[in-house]
Amino acid sequence: MADQDHDARQKLWGMIKQIRYAMLTSEDGDLLRSRPMAASQSEFDGTLWFFTRAGSHKVQEVEADNRVAVSYADPGSQTYISLSGHAQLERDPGLIREHWGESMRTWFPKGVDDPDIALLRVRVSAAEYWDAPSSAMVYIFGYAKAVVTGKPPSPGDNQKLHLS
Repeated sequence: MADQDHDARQKLWGMIKQIRYAMLTSEDGDLLRSRPMAASQSEFDGTLWFFTRAGSHKVQEVEADNRVAVSYADPGSQTYISLSGHAQLERDPGLIREHWGESMRTWFPKGVDDPDIALLRVRVSAAEYWDAPSSAMVYIFGYAKAVVTGKPPSPGDNQKLHLS
């Protein structure tokens, strides 16, 4: 079982790192709000890291209710990922330096010394992914099979993971 969990986590990370942007969803009063974010890390141990401004509205939302959802989608490869977890603000300069990439200077021109720079740490508690075959031939075969058998084709690999 532990090996299957490890393999599933590795597959999950392999899918996540191929998709540049995620949508981070938090609660804003009675509304759910999503915004694009880019994870900043080279491996996945159950935690996602996102740079943010400490004074941003999303930080206020997370401080009021730290439950968040993160979703990734790549329709071209038929890869879809849904993650649930809890977020918290991190201002540790060592963590900021560890996760810093020069491309972040676009949003933080002052670099790691920007007084408003922070990280959102998302501890993922549950995940689900869908990884379907995406070639035209696979789609055509699936269509033909559905017409002949009256049953939809297999949608590919779908797995739920509990990480905490």
